[in-house]
Amino acid sequence: MSPVSIAYVVPTKDRPADLRKLLDSLQQQTSQASQIVIVDGSDTPIEKILTEYPTLPLTYVRVYPPSLARQRNAGMAALDPDISVAGYLDDDLELAPDATERMNTFWNKAQNDIGGAAFTIVNQPGRGRIGALISSLFLLNSSAQGRVLCSGFATSILPRETTERTDWLYGGATLWRREIIEAYQYDEWYIGHGYLEDLDYSHRVAQQHSLYVVAEARCWHWPKPVKIEQNFALGRQQILNRIYFVRKFDHFSCAGFVWAMFGQSIRNLFEPLQTRDRAGWIRFRGNLKGYADLFRHGVRQTEGIWK
Repeated sequence: MSPVSIAYVVPTKDRPADLRKLLDSLQQQTSQASQIVIVDGSDTPIEKILTEYPTLPLTYVRVYPPSLARQRNAGMAALDPDISVAGYLDDDLELAPDATERMNTFWNKAQNDIGGAAFTIVNQPGRGRIGALISSLFLLNSSAQGRVLCSGFATSILPRETTERTDWLYGGATLWRREIIEAYQYDEWYIGHGYLEDLDYSHRVAQQHSLYVVAEARCWHWPKPVKIEQNFALGRQQILNRIYFVRKFDHFSCAGFVWAMFGQSIRNLFEPLQTRDRAGWIRFRGNLKGYADLFRHGVRQTEGIWK
């Protein structure tokens, strides 16, 4: 078997400092990727930044107006023919120096049924005890990591010491076998930031292929807080995008889904009592608007770039 050749696709929008941190970490890898595709949806194109990294195998693709799912698909369409494994990196990631080397080792030994594998995000935050209890009660989350529950909600993928199989994978730190990329595309119904597009994609793949999180392949995620005014758009997407996702599959529980959706809105409503800010209340208002849209127009796309 020939050694794998890895490519990274990096969708980005208006975050040049974050992108530089990611590219710095890619430049320091003990094993280099064969191709790095930068898919730029920024208001001001960032192509000049790439000239700062002449040693990296960079490909630039412009997609505007931005939409995460469309940017992901455009990046994969630009892969070199000899790439055998490719995946997506969020522009606010930082890879450990040996992360690509660890992924190379995993994929060179991977069985043919393995479709995707994610890096371990070592600073992935967990929930507090009360938040975890509420999430478990309403089927929003559970102590079993990387599962997709009967409610249509996915449980967290927290840092781990051993490589483990999962039901889903996050979108911004994951590699896929070339055959998977050619057989599955990200659903471009998810516009804007694309809330749940990663769960949708990975869970579709998981119906036929196994997915793993690779413990030794480490990275850090440095996301910015959701802007306070964007929580309304996020709240709408929590309703409409979730319903759209659940309708794709016949193995979710209707009762479990309704209970979880109720719990999600209740959690948003009472979150400000704990956090002392208005974000949860604004998301709750977005939830109400999502339900109103549903009753008036059915499930429809909802915009929102909220990161």
